[in-house]
Amino acid sequence: MRQRRYPPRMADTPSQDAARPTVLLPEAEVQRIVADLAAQIAPVIDDETVAAVLLTGGLWFAADLTRALSRIGRNVRFDALWLASYGDEQSSRGRIDVYADFQRPIAGRRVLIVDDVFDTGLSLAEAVRIAKEKGASEVLTVVFAKKPWPLPRAPEPDFVGWEAPNRFLVGYGLDHAGALRGLPDVCALD
Repeated sequence: MRQRRYPPRMADTPSQDAARPTVLLPEAEVQRIVADLAAQIAPVIDDETVAAVLLTGGLWFAADLTRALSRIGRNVRFDALWLASYGDEQSSRGRIDVYADFQRPIAGRRVLIVDDVFDTGLSLAEAVRIAKEKGASEVLTVVFAKKPWPLPRAPEPDFVGWEAPNRFLVGYGLDHAGALRGLPDVCALD
């Protein structure tokens, strides 16, 4: 199978730097990781569990993960939290903005927080705090990718799909100023 090659830049995004995305995880490997995570998670949740995606980047992973869970007989409820710590920058601003809270009641339910990448840990920590504050009986966390970080982070994710390199990642929901999220592979843009 030939590895996908991407153009050096998209014509309608002049602010995007000229780096060509380098494929780190091809689409087939992404799907294998998601299926493996579903197999790990299914035994510890039930159909009353609320899978809560962290928007916007986690949407691609959450859609694939909930379908993978369904294929093995686990049909979770679905919700979202819209949090942001990056804006259009390549590094976290060090604070979390909450744009949208849970849409359904989670009191007394197990909640599975689903996010694309774990780097600073700020978004995941805020999502766990909000879920506990809303009365979740248990909060579990899953991230597709976990990047190395020089300082301890709390909480660490309960489930991790891929130990990612310390590179600027795009594709599969990960973006550069809103662009390149739709790439089916996980790529580095550096």
